[in-house]
Amino acid sequence: MAEAASLEMPSPERITELKESLEEIRERVNVASLPENSPTLVAVSKYKPASDILACYRNGQLDFGENYVQELEEKARVLPADIRWHFIGTLQSNKAKTLASIPNLFSIQTLGSIKAATALNKALPGDRASPLRILIQVNTSGEDSKSGLSPLASDSNLSESDLVLLAKHVISECPRLHLEGLMTIGALELSLTASETEKNADFERLKETRDTLASYLKGAYPDGDRRWGDASGRLVLSMGMSSDFEAALKAGSDIVRVGTGIFGQRAKKTS
Repeated sequence: MAEAASLEMPSPERITELKESLEEIRERVNVASLPENSPTLVAVSKYKPASDILACYRNGQLDFGENYVQELEEKARVLPADIRWHFIGTLQSNKAKTLASIPNLFSIQTLGSIKAATALNKALPGDRASPLRILIQVNTSGEDSKSGLSPLASDSNLSESDLVLLAKHVISECPRLHLEGLMTIGALELSLTASETEKNADFERLKETRDTLASYLKGAYPDGDRRWGDASGRLVLSMGMSSDFEAALKAGSDIVRVGTGIFGQRAKKTS
């Protein structure tokens, strides 16, 4: 892409730093992954310049995550068109049109309402090659500071759960969306205090929610009429960040979102 070719590359030292950090994280992902899993590493490039992203791209990284719609739109405009962009920030329905206009938007991992799902489905172009991958955000820690819907309990009235209602809405009413799975952030203190042998309660809660939701959906939709899950029909899990991605992978995560581990500490947003 001409725009990417015109970007000023980082210094040789920065290019080497990014290459080494990316290789280290990839190796750690490989070591921590379950034998049956081939997880996706999303490099979280929030606040980082497009030139840093391009340097990682030239080292084979295709999946990048952004938290802010405007920042994502600006970067997508000047970077290679085969980058797979994952939106991982707070999703507001009034931003749906802008997100939908990004041709290589690969997934949105933070869906949390029927209103936002409807807005996205309406805004996406009808000639899009495939439905947009969607993950519903689950607030497994119950913290007020975090977005997401409440996790499921197998003994609750699932048909009245906000999460189930949203999943059914995406499947039945949003043909331009594809419900791929669930995402959580989890509590930071669990990541910092858990020992090597302890299970992260938030990750376990998301797995239980995934299993409960999958069981419900299998009963609600015939096998031949399913528009959810990955190619094998399994709901995927996005959990784990720089501080806890290895624990998440050992728990069975399919997607991990690593920013600081690859790019280093982020500068504070100034505008």
